[in-house]
Amino acid sequence: MAKTDTKVVIGGKVYTLSGYESEEYIQRIASYLNSKIEDLSREEGYSHLSRDLQTLLLEINLADDYFKARKQAEAMSADVQDREKDLYDLKHELVTTQMKLENTEKNLKKLEAVNDENEKKIIRLEAGMKPGV
Repeated sequence: MAKTDTKVVIGGKVYTLSGYESEEYIQRIASYLNSKIEDLSREEGYSHLSRDLQTLLLEINLADDYFKARKQAEAMSADVQDREKDLYDLKHELVTTQMKLENTEKNLKKLEAVNDENEKKIIRLEAGMKPGV
């Protein structure tokens, strides 16, 4: 991807940001920063702080958002791993059950064949026991 220059407005000032991300992505970042600045500006006393303290407060809020998002991502990743393990276990159980079913079907066919032979023997024996035969 080519390096792009994107003009953005952050905190009422125009900046040109260069990077390898899309212009849309860079604009989304600027929008997010502006949203955080607006949120902080609504807080009582924020406007009375020095520019350095305002910047520090913004950085603390951004770091807080970052760590919360990272914790959420880690929790989601752990959840995905748990679900993958559960899926693996279910697939293993399915294969085991299928193998048992195949063995049961084979045994059933064998027993049906034995049963058919026994029925034939019974018929032959009954036919041999009839008077006059």
